Amino acid sequence: MDKKPNQHFETQAIRTQMERSSYSEHSSALHLTSSFVFEDAEEMRASFAEEKQRAIYSRFSNPNTSEFVQKVVQMEDAEDGVAFASGMGAVFATFSTFLNAGDHILSARAVFGSTHALFTKFFPKWNIETTYFSATEAIDHLENLIQPNTRCIYVESPTNPGVEILDLEALGKLAKKHNLLFIVDNCFATPYLQQPIHFGADLVIHSATKLMDGQGRVLGGITVGKKELIRALYLFARNTGASLSPFNAWVLSKSLETLAIRVDRHCDSALEIAKKLEKHPRINGVKYPFLNSHPQHQLALKQMKKGGNIISFEVKGGLEAGRKFIDATQLCSLSANLGDSRSIITHPSSTTHSKLSQEEQSEVGITPGMIRLSVGLEHHEDIWNDLKEALDA
Repeated sequence: MDKKPNQHFETQAIRTQMERSSYSEHSSALHLTSSFVFEDAEEMRASFAEEKQRAIYSRFSNPNTSEFVQKVVQMEDAEDGVAFASGMGAVFATFSTFLNAGDHILSARAVFGSTHALFTKFFPKWNIETTYFSATEAIDHLENLIQPNTRCIYVESPTNPGVEILDLEALGKLAKKHNLLFIVDNCFATPYLQQPIHFGADLVIHSATKLMDGQGRVLGGITVGKKELIRALYLFARNTGASLSPFNAWVLSKSLETLAIRVDRHCDSALEIAKKLEKHPRINGVKYPFLNSHPQHQLALKQMKKGGNIISFEVKGGLEAGRKFIDATQLCSLSANLGDSRSIITHPSSTTHSKLSQEEQSEVGITPGMIRLSVGLEHHEDIWNDLKEALDA
């Protein structure tokens, strides 16, 4: 499964596969097994001593998990990676591996609700504190937030759910200057649209549950990055047990074969719909990275191939108007997921980010009438007709 530098992203996604078995299967086989057998005591000893690289136990590694990891490693232009049972499993394990009691995190304010809960409710129990900054703050101001015990800078870009863009290159340079780990959640962009390692990221995290699967079937997470960092993360994961199941790894690896073509369709439809939403009289504002009106539009053009599949927009009339709009839709699904083949609408203020106070919601750009739309693979005109009818109603 060596990377072939002359091959394009799409080809590597399809042709990176484990070795065929004696049955010479064309599509990768599914290895549903908890453990693997050894020829003799010496092979078993050498395997556990890591003198011989081979599968031992599916909590440690599995051929399906290894194939999935290798694909994402190639896509992100990373050196190595570790897969997890969910995206939050990857987030928690990554921080737990590299943080000690008394450490400090410098994080973008707009992060996923469960990540915010880690920072504010759980990490303080271990004397790990977090300082937030906004997406629009100047780098010299962020430098003033760095403390002697700061260990890492953490961001999502685009952000959830406000679809803000952060300057990854500037943040990468800041992290390197102060010898900090730079960790990026690249879930919304996927490695097809953005590769944070090229902008200085040390570790890149994905919830594979989202666009990587793309069809709302399985949970999964992954962290990729520098080999020496991944080695430490692997040892933590191996001993704490949040491992990705072989079946989910097999599903995700097959899904990556179509990632590029799916994300292209998602992005093209999202841009068409975002343009139409901007013109609708019942909309206060629309945030989509590839709209000219987006505050960080030029930065998005620099960092991303396309704008992604997430649109946030404000329905006039606030909280009740937002709820009525959602209830009036017929085609779009009401779900906590995103990045599905089916379009999904969510009201962040009352669902995914409801644990945040009103002040905290406002600080990350969440307003009472904000809607998060995950544009699916349906025809864009059908998606728009559903939204328009709901708005007109």
